[in-house]
Amino acid sequence: MNNVKEKIQAILNQLPDDCSIEDIQYHLYVLEKVRLGLQSADIDNTLKQNEVEGLLTKWLIE
Repeated sequence: MNNVKEKIQAILNQLPDDCSIEDIQYHLYVLEKVRLGLQSADIDNTLKQNEVEGLLTKWLIE
């Protein structure tokens, strides 16, 4: 599902028939923010979840 139109269609198919335009806009907004966040994580060379957990175990007292 690489096509933007397909992703939007999938969102529309999951929403109830009586959804508002604001509901659709919200879901598109969230989809775009997640996409940008993942893209930023790839570009900025962020740490993976398990790497962060490994660092935290060194700092946190259990």
